[in-house]
Amino acid sequence: MTVIGMLHHRLDPRTVIKSYAYAIVAQAEGAQFFYFTPKSVDFTKRIIRGQVYERGDWHERMMPFPDVVYNAGSPEKLAVSKEIIEQLKKEIPFTTHSIGNKWNVMKRLQEAQTFAQYLIPTEIVKNVELFHKFIAYHKKTVFKPIDGRKGKGIYFITKVGHSNFEVRKDSEKTLYTKAQLDTLLNAQLATGTFIMQPYIQSVTKTGQVYDFRLHVQKNGEGQWVITTIYPRIAPQGSIVPNINNGGFTNYLEPFLAQEFQEEAFNIRRMLEHFSLSLAQHLDGIQKAQFGEVIDEIGIDIGLDDKQKIWMYEVNWRPGCPPAFYLELDVVKHMIHYAMYLAKQPKVSQVPIVAITGSAGKTTTKAFLASILAEKWRIFASKDYWNTTEHTKKHKEEINDTHQAVVLEYGMAYPEVITEHCRIIQPNMAIITNIGLAHVGNFDGDIRGVAKAKSELIHGMDQQGVLVVNQDDENSRYLETEHFKGKLLTVGIHQAADYQAYDIQYKEDGMTFKVKLRGQEVAMFIPILGEHHVYNALNAIALADDLGFSAAQIQAGLHFKKPPRRLTLYHCREEITVIDDTVHSHPQGVRAAIDVLTHIAKGRKVAIIGQMRELGDLREAEYRKVGEYVVENDIDIFITYGFRTEEMGEAAKAMGMDATNVYHFIQKDALHALLQTLVQPHDTILVKGASKTNMFETVQFLDQTWGE
Repeated sequence: MTVIGMLHHRLDPRTVIKSYAYAIVAQAEGAQFFYFTPKSVDFTKRIIRGQVYERGDWHERMMPFPDVVYNAGSPEKLAVSKEIIEQLKKEIPFTTHSIGNKWNVMKRLQEAQTFAQYLIPTEIVKNVELFHKFIAYHKKTVFKPIDGRKGKGIYFITKVGHSNFEVRKDSEKTLYTKAQLDTLLNAQLATGTFIMQPYIQSVTKTGQVYDFRLHVQKNGEGQWVITTIYPRIAPQGSIVPNINNGGFTNYLEPFLAQEFQEEAFNIRRMLEHFSLSLAQHLDGIQKAQFGEVIDEIGIDIGLDDKQKIWMYEVNWRPGCPPAFYLELDVVKHMIHYAMYLAKQPKVSQVPIVAITGSAGKTTTKAFLASILAEKWRIFASKDYWNTTEHTKKHKEEINDTHQAVVLEYGMAYPEVITEHCRIIQPNMAIITNIGLAHVGNFDGDIRGVAKAKSELIHGMDQQGVLVVNQDDENSRYLETEHFKGKLLTVGIHQAADYQAYDIQYKEDGMTFKVKLRGQEVAMFIPILGEHHVYNALNAIALADDLGFSAAQIQAGLHFKKPPRRLTLYHCREEITVIDDTVHSHPQGVRAAIDVLTHIAKGRKVAIIGQMRELGDLREAEYRKVGEYVVENDIDIFITYGFRTEEMGEAAKAMGMDATNVYHFIQKDALHALLQTLVQPHDTILVKGASKTNMFETVQFLDQTWGE
């Protein structure tokens, strides 16, 4: 039996008239139905304190999580429970997604162009001056609330002569001067946002204003069907056909026969075709932009004297005229559609996160995995296991017990990340940055690196979540323009969705602040370097999007740091060794030098090894590193490996004392120098690519001066 839960903002279903119809029809259709509010949901026990309609009244019952949620409450009033609702949506299919206000719907249709020819020109009334420019051109104007319902608050304004205006509201007609009209408009604008449109009328042969309501829904097969089409006719003397303002309805067939005679059949077919076509079109836009489907809309249209369709409004969850007893038809369609949704194969809601980028993949993965493990059983790839062969192994190891998956996707050439995504398609992704790692494999063009990293954007779930670095200049080359999912940005220096500020170096890590859901939250990470704040922000962004609390995020950031990533060795004689010997590229070298500069209390010693796969950019990038060493007042500069002396030469050219610059291609000779060179209170950075085995120098320093 399908279990349907009706979600509403009101505590008592007795105050929600339609709850009775849904309860009765669900029972007749063989479904179990209950009513609930967000605060009644218990995620720990996976039960809901709901209301069940039995024996003519509502009774409280403890209910299991439903198979489908009928989303019936006001979006504005349910917004206070956004976190609860978002968590429910991750586990349970929802019906009845909002398509936004009138302005947003019309804007979407305008941008999509297919139905733009049917739109009445519409503008937001920013001030009375703009209104007067509009009416000077159109002469007859409709002025109404952007979120209006049931025909409330609509004014029909016509310019009369040079400076007077006829204002019609409901059945009342009043002549205003410009000053009087301005007073009226300003008073209305103070209450909310209004839009204005030229007034296009449909008029019967007897001179009464009318429009058509086209009501369409999805049925028990998930297909759009027409629930009803009917005319709404304004009473004599009024130009508002809305039923709540005194308008009345008629059956479609006799109305068309009376007004259009031999054209009646063609008009009906035109209205039916338009109803279903527009519903399918809006459904496609909603899916593309928000990853949601819609299931019910009401379209208000008029016909001009040439029988051209003009759209007045598109409403979601439209009402029904009580005279036609259509409420039960609407309810039946909704119940059938909910039962259809419940039978659909469950789409995996397990977050599958793939992380790529020129630097920071492993640390970002470690941060995120640590946070998610605060409440979920996760699968995380081993440090540096980021080849496609590793991804194939991961696919075999991931099973139904894992509630989240966090992976690194590495690449050195085009099409590699595409292959990663073929093996395991992620629904969430992080691109940490676009740097010079492997740029030699792309003819020295950073845009080639960005294109290869963009394979993750194209290969992931297109309705998923993507995190990018707002501060990283090269990330502007990422191909995000056609991505249809949610794009989150992180940054320090540029405004971003998740922006760190008040960043401080501490003895054992970094502190910073970030705003989560409008609240300032202090964070600490047990690793040094501003670049690791970006890695933490990447993890924070996805964890927050997944509904993790600030406390869970704070706890998870106390992660197990990946080895040889700015690891500190505190040796005797107050000598400090910084081990950063896993990877090496220009961006990472500068970041490591920044850490050395910030934590050193005595002399600053930088031992820098080779950076690989820079191609034709090697000479220029080596020179920049040498210059950066001088800019940061490094006291002793030692280079190790083939052609790394170019960094030292650049440092000397910038004015560094040649007696403080050394170069080696043999580690034994380097270590022999260190035995005589190192002094108490020195801070020594050892940085190099893993293939150069610079960790041997870290071990030598630790063995020689270790506690």
